[in-house]
Amino acid sequence: MEQRLRIGSGAGFSGDRLDAALVLAERGELDYLVLECLAERTIALAQLRRRKDPSRGYDPRLEQRIEQLLPVLKARGTRLVSNMGAANPLAAADVIIAMARRLGVAVKVAVVTGDDVLEQLTGHERTLEGGVPVATFAPLVSANAYLGSAALLPALASGADIIITGRVADPSLFLGPMMYHYGWREDDYWRLAQGTCVGHLLECAGQICGGYFADPGRKDVPNMAWLGFPYADVDEGGGATIGKVAGTGGRIDLATAKEQLLYEVTDPYGYLTPDVAADFSTVQLSQRGVDRVAVSGARGNGRPAQLKVSVGYVAGYVGEGEIGYGGTNAFARARLAADIVRERLNGQFDQLRVDLIGSTSLNGRSFFSDENPYEVRLRVAARAATAERAALVGDEVEALYTNGPAGGGGTRKYVQEQVGIVSTLIDRDRVHAGVAIRNSQSHAEAL
Repeated sequence: MEQRLRIGSGAGFSGDRLDAALVLAERGELDYLVLECLAERTIALAQLRRRKDPSRGYDPRLEQRIEQLLPVLKARGTRLVSNMGAANPLAAADVIIAMARRLGVAVKVAVVTGDDVLEQLTGHERTLEGGVPVATFAPLVSANAYLGSAALLPALASGADIIITGRVADPSLFLGPMMYHYGWREDDYWRLAQGTCVGHLLECAGQICGGYFADPGRKDVPNMAWLGFPYADVDEGGGATIGKVAGTGGRIDLATAKEQLLYEVTDPYGYLTPDVAADFSTVQLSQRGVDRVAVSGARGNGRPAQLKVSVGYVAGYVGEGEIGYGGTNAFARARLAADIVRERLNGQFDQLRVDLIGSTSLNGRSFFSDENPYEVRLRVAARAATAERAALVGDEVEALYTNGPAGGGGTRKYVQEQVGIVSTLIDRDRVHAGVAIRNSQSHAEAL
């Protein structure tokens, strides 16, 4: 088995750019391309889509990504791994097969199942956000366990061109191909920790290439309009070198790598994934040339006995309304508008939020004593049990047009159904991963 494994990261979230992934697929000389497109928010939205239409629930940009990438991936012999299946990975596979037939491309898709654990919950499980029983948030609409890399191994062994999953932990999408390629054992925790570290560096795509890092005049990043996406050359021991396609925008250096290494890591001594409790405190980073950073040294200390579960529940509707104020005295007029809406909606909603965007919306208060912005946008939002009640918010904001104060414009209002998210833990033996096969040249089968 060859000792060079190159894994590219073609998406860091559901709405990520399409062209950067295509450049990576065309010019990156990849063995695997990973598209990481899920988060708690995006899987909640996927559950909403599936509730409205059982044939939906997969990533809304699935067709766009696959239509662009599939011919290139097949021509290059690159395998695709992605959690674009979201709340309905089997339906996602069916869409891919239909698209492949239309394009005249032979493709085999392996679907990783088993993350949907709604029927396995008793309701007595305690939430991580307060320790109350999960049943407190009934009615529950979804429960998705974070599967680990082991769930990917049968799919990878099937020879499938595309592996589609639902909720798999972000770094596990990258670790699975490493385990399969090099034959790492599930209890080889030091290699799993190193692979997890590499996956964590890659999982947000453009971030390690300077995307989220950039701060003009302080941390400058070149050619950001054409930011490249990263890949990793992984060796048999789990060490890797992170790079990007020559000529693409961005930068990969010790500064960008360090920021991404610490991103969303609450405990660097015990970063928990389904695969391993990884210790990132021993990680070594070194510059190996332009846009090349080597990473090694992570350690593993067993793995958690339980898996995290993201639980969705019916959370009613959110109504919103916005209106802008500009020119002299804009802030005072926007604040008066906010006071008017608060008074008119007083007592009608348990949760009402009023923001003056450009002044108080991010921090809840202004940090400037001389408050005189030239333009301010008022945003009002409230949660309600019904869409009709939620619509009152936008109606009141829109009415400010002629009922004052002066100079308001550019109103918008909308109502959205909400799925709330809480987290809990579930014993591993209650989660049963499986694989289903879809083939554009034959019928479905299961492993």
